[in-house]
Amino acid sequence: MSDGGGGDKEPNEKLGSWFVRSGWSKGELARQVNRRAREMGAHHISTDTSRVRRWLDGEQPREPIPRILSELFSERFGQVVGVEELGLRSARPSPSVSGVDLPWAGPQTVSLLSEFTRSDLMLARRGFLGSSLALSAGPSLVEPMQRWLVPPPPAPGAAPQPAGGPPPAACATGERGGLRISRPELELLESTTTMFRQWDAQCGGGLRRKAVLGQLHEVTELLQESHPEPVTRRLFKVAAELAQLAGWMSYDVGLHPTAQKYFVLALHAAKEAGDRPLGSYVLSSMSRQMIHLGRCEDALELIHLAQYGSRDEATPRTQAMLYAMEARAYAGVGQPGKVKRAVRMAEDTFTDIAPGEPEPDWIRFFSEAELNAENAHSYRDLAYVAGRSPTYASLAEEPMARAVHLFGAEVETAAGHRRSYALNLIGMATVRLLQREPEACVDYAEQALPFAQQIRSERLTNRLRKTVDGAARAFGEVAQVVELNRRIDDLSLSA
Repeated sequence: MSDGGGGDKEPNEKLGSWFVRSGWSKGELARQVNRRAREMGAHHISTDTSRVRRWLDGEQPREPIPRILSELFSERFGQVVGVEELGLRSARPSPSVSGVDLPWAGPQTVSLLSEFTRSDLMLARRGFLGSSLALSAGPSLVEPMQRWLVPPPPAPGAAPQPAGGPPPAACATGERGGLRISRPELELLESTTTMFRQWDAQCGGGLRRKAVLGQLHEVTELLQESHPEPVTRRLFKVAAELAQLAGWMSYDVGLHPTAQKYFVLALHAAKEAGDRPLGSYVLSSMSRQMIHLGRCEDALELIHLAQYGSRDEATPRTQAMLYAMEARAYAGVGQPGKVKRAVRMAEDTFTDIAPGEPEPDWIRFFSEAELNAENAHSYRDLAYVAGRSPTYASLAEEPMARAVHLFGAEVETAAGHRRSYALNLIGMATVRLLQREPEACVDYAEQALPFAQQIRSERLTNRLRKTVDGAARAFGEVAQVVELNRRIDDLSLSA
């Protein structure tokens, strides 16, 4: 089958320049294009030397050739070489593919996950994927996410599937290229995801993001093969957890459009897995990102969608987390009565957690420390929205101090959440700043500084800088503030 389309006959000087500089022959470029096409599943592509010559002469190839050439030349030169820089025209992606309004179907979810992770891995340079994506907000974000609740149409002749839960033990194997996927292999995929989650909490999103992307890409390859239904659902669950974590790590290092795309794909995978509580967790991550970006109305819509969609299946710990995030969103829109109600619901629901109750690893982060931290930040945010209200700042003080104490005790163990501890030290610094206690503010910020130097988290370093900047503006005459501000400037230079 032909891989190219017709075009004008003016020589493509841009493509010719990159081709000459590459040192490749026409035959070598053709072989690399064919190899990459097979990796993508585009088995209809069959390029030869004469086809490459026609491209150089000005023929415009059809997709996916322009994208493949962009990837190959980018890898060759160690820099991003866009389709336009090669003098080629790339088919403009439809809004459903380029944004967040994606098809709610398993094969398309797998295909998009595979394509997006491959591109991210190949061109994992700050700004490339971020500049080629647009962050969605408002109805363009919320309305497509509401389709998460629409039941998928049953396959012809298929028996109804359960809404969630683990697959039957007898079916936990599948075929992969003639090899069986054993229960231990599936369990290893799941335990590896747990390990990545621990690394993120301890070291920040910037350290192991590529490893998570690689693992996610491997899982999407597994999902492109035939498996028994329970195995497929279990693989989709792993893909959803990894995609959520990839989104969380991208968010942590400031790649917001990229993060949002992973969150959306994670929600699609969670739906394919039939795991509504996991989907609600993904939506809570999206909500947290919207709060960070000042889109608290969107955050509230997403949290309410998560609560509604998982109300019959979520554990008390998951429900408590969702109430705590609801309080954060209400704080951002300045509704103190609803903040207090949501905080109370989070605390009451948390007490319903039964000791030893089996729960998925993704929700285990929501400890007593995290509960106190979220509720404290709700009151802290409310204080800022209310014009630096000392009343709300005082409400934030006790739970924030409790969170710092509990996270500090955890950090003494190997599994401690170091980033959470540092973020809550900074949270306590902002509370002291609201209470007009600059020396106490500096003390907490100084305790967070070593973590900001060690953990690869733009979110952490930016929050520390913002807090110290606020102290410098309000108390620029205080010696301790001046000295800490200088040290933060040094941190900025060395980052």
